Amino acid sequence: MLNHTQKLNRLVEFGLEISNVADLDLLLEKVLREARYLFKADAGSIYIREGERLRFSISQNDTLQKRLPTGKKLIYTSFTLPIDNNSIAGYVANNDQTLNIPDVYKLNKTLPFSFNKEFDRLSGYHTQSILTIPMKNTRHQIIGVLQLINAQNDHGEIISFDPEDEPIVKHFAIYAANAIERAQMTRDTIERMISMAELRDPKETGPHANRVAAYSVELYEAYAQKHHLSQEEIDRTRDALRMAAVLHDVGKVAISDMILKKPGKLTNEEYEIMKQHTIHGARLFLNPRSDFDEFSAIVALNHHERWDGKGYPGHVDPKTGEPLPGYEDERGRARGKKGEEIPLFGRIVALADVYDALSSNRVYKDAWDEKKVLQVIEEERGKQFDPDLVDCFFNRLDVIRSIASRYPDHKKS
Repeated sequence: MLNHTQKLNRLVEFGLEISNVADLDLLLEKVLREARYLFKADAGSIYIREGERLRFSISQNDTLQKRLPTGKKLIYTSFTLPIDNNSIAGYVANNDQTLNIPDVYKLNKTLPFSFNKEFDRLSGYHTQSILTIPMKNTRHQIIGVLQLINAQNDHGEIISFDPEDEPIVKHFAIYAANAIERAQMTRDTIERMISMAELRDPKETGPHANRVAAYSVELYEAYAQKHHLSQEEIDRTRDALRMAAVLHDVGKVAISDMILKKPGKLTNEEYEIMKQHTIHGARLFLNPRSDFDEFSAIVALNHHERWDGKGYPGHVDPKTGEPLPGYEDERGRARGKKGEEIPLFGRIVALADVYDALSSNRVYKDAWDEKKVLQVIEEERGKQFDPDLVDCFFNRLDVIRSIASRYPDHKKS
């Protein structure tokens, strides 16, 4: 267990580390993991403010994680609750007040808030001590709530959270809140780019882009662990990959409405024009200044390549769209990239994109039955998709299913 000085030193280091995390989902994961480490909490959750409600955005639980097979991840469902005095998190946000509760099963019945025992009942977990902190930005606006569950001593026994830690937790929450707000601004900017594409192509929606990005991160993580990449490299790569995957189809803004919004099947000539969105997207990120720029160019250019070499646009120079010397086919066109010629991130997003497209309702089709979708992915192993990534997909299928519920499609008015 860290002493007071060690916690303060780690707090400073943490503030510097999270300034480099741009993606909101991955930032929340890092914030919660660090908070639990600093204050020796077995579990925890983060709620993000959305108007007058709190959205349950991430959850971690070491006890429940240990019950799962190696490589499996906990599944949690996102939900919202009102900012009022009825729940512990709602009370903290509503009153801008930290709550340090030694035992939630012994709450005074005169208190306005209560503990919901349903999760414990369903999971077999036993919640005891809870420390719940409002997360405020530098303008003192509450942007969310951090909740730490079941403090532990060095022997793994559940104890109360130390009141002397509360000032450090509050400083931690301020660092976290400002980092979250920056990540929200980054996500808003990226989603405005998606909204531009959505105005042009109704199929290219924010929820679709976010699902593809989240699936891609899961596939990358599974692949990286299988190939024994370091956790440091995995963490660094996931951040930029997720944002890049969101923008996989941003090049469609350069395609004519006559083609994008055509209700019927495209002609061969129109389809060739549509294929150019991969090159247009890559051109937006030429002369990269960051991993995000580099990964975005890779994803945009390569997410329609196929493992068997029958994809597009193939070996082209994204600046000109012309075939690279020595990579022309018999007709003088660019030969499709094959196998590991396709960059890993392109192979990952290709699988994530197809899975979501088949699983979702579109103007021109209903969502396919999951059994049929999974059958197609299995059948395309070694054809359209990297066989190694197909294995990773099925290994993470339970998590991938849960992601869909976090990014539902827009409801029609």
